[in-house]
Amino acid sequence: MKSSRIRHTVMATAAAVALPVSLGLMAPQAFADPSAPGTPTPPSASVTPTTPTSPSTPTSPSTSASPTESASPSPSTSPSKTPVPSAAVPFGPGCSSIPKTGTGSFAEMAKEPVATAISHNPDFATFYGLAKKAGLINRLNTAQDVTLFVPTNEAFKKLTTAQLDQIKNNEAQLRKVVKYHVAEKKIAPDLLPNGVFSTWEGTTLSTSGSDRTFKVNDTAKIQCGNIKTANATVYTIDTVLTPPS
Repeated sequence: MKSSRIRHTVMATAAAVALPVSLGLMAPQAFADPSAPGTPTPPSASVTPTTPTSPSTPTSPSTSASPTESASPSPSTSPSKTPVPSAAVPFGPGCSSIPKTGTGSFAEMAKEPVATAISHNPDFATFYGLAKKAGLINRLNTAQDVTLFVPTNEAFKKLTTAQLDQIKNNEAQLRKVVKYHVAEKKIAPDLLPNGVFSTWEGTTLSTSGSDRTFKVNDTAKIQCGNIKTANATVYTIDTVLTPPS
């Protein structure tokens, strides 16, 4: 019994001595600076590497819908002169004397042969009377694709009484003068700037000009041009044409 107590006492004493020694041996490792050389590094906890996020693409500034571009007006330019008038409509300052509707109007003249058409307009009475006296009414009305240059009554007033009587009272001269006012082809406006045309009289007449201003033989101004009749084109003029001698 006594020896048993002695054994327990010895074992307890040994344990008391061994425990501090054991702790002293472990202390340097437990409290060592992990950054010190030779110090074993404790295994670090495994960290899942974070996937680097690519820098966000800068958002382009939102472009607001540009306002509807209104077509900028073309710079105002003065209307360019047309080299020749339209072939579709009559032109010239004298066209105002043609009736707008009814007998003698453009619409009615277009339905009638040329001599009949001009007979309905009082401004052409003198020339019509001379054509009738010369016996050329039927020929004018049955001809195809001719052009008649009709002097107005005012044009005949430019002649002296003696000159007009010479035309009226001389049959050969009368026919010569009337026939000289008839070109053998239809003359469209685009032929007027530099034209030369054969006439029923047997010689030629010429036309010149531009825009809406034209002359025949450099003397007679076209007052109303490109009047359509059933068989001819009519140009009214302000001067009686004189055939070559």
